[in-house]
Amino acid sequence: MKLENEADVIRIVEEDKWMMAILRHAESLCLPDWWVCAGFVRSKIWDTLHGFATRTPLPDVDVIYFDSLHVDEETEKQLEQRLKVLDPSIPWSVKNEARMHLVNQIPPYDSSVDAISKFPETATALGLSLNGQGEVILAAPCGIEDVLGLYVKPTPYFLEADERAKIYMERIHKKNWVRIWNKVTVYPIDGAPYSSS
Repeated sequence: MKLENEADVIRIVEEDKWMMAILRHAESLCLPDWWVCAGFVRSKIWDTLHGFATRTPLPDVDVIYFDSLHVDEETEKQLEQRLKVLDPSIPWSVKNEARMHLVNQIPPYDSSVDAISKFPETATALGLSLNGQGEVILAAPCGIEDVLGLYVKPTPYFLEADERAKIYMERIHKKNWVRIWNKVTVYPIDGAPYSSS
């Protein structure tokens, strides 16, 4: 199947009952600025572009939100437990991005979408949410060209510092996405023609 734009991505998500159930579960927590992000979105797009009949298993389903008033890790664990009650088959991971800058030892994020923009790869810097009327919305602060083009490239944020570039390189070797999705092209940082704009 061909995917050309944001509307195509939203359509395949809305047609996926499993994904929609996960989004509704996340919505039921009534969290501020919530998104289900990263591999949850990327894997669906790449599975579709590869014509896979079976969903690629996810190591976790990342639910993020932004709540600067409640930044204790215990709250995240309680939210994970609530999601596990709704669907124990899902490997839920819940993170408050108002807290994660402390974990990552970087300046604070402004929002969940700001946090997504600082994920390591452009193809992973994606989030899905519901707009309150049950309609899917897509956050793609680094664009969707790379994920649709089956390219793994670092986000601009991961090009800004050597230690982050090292993390990106470690991730692309560890994840080995080409083993699963053989049409994917991975761009290492060193020597590649990247732009930070």
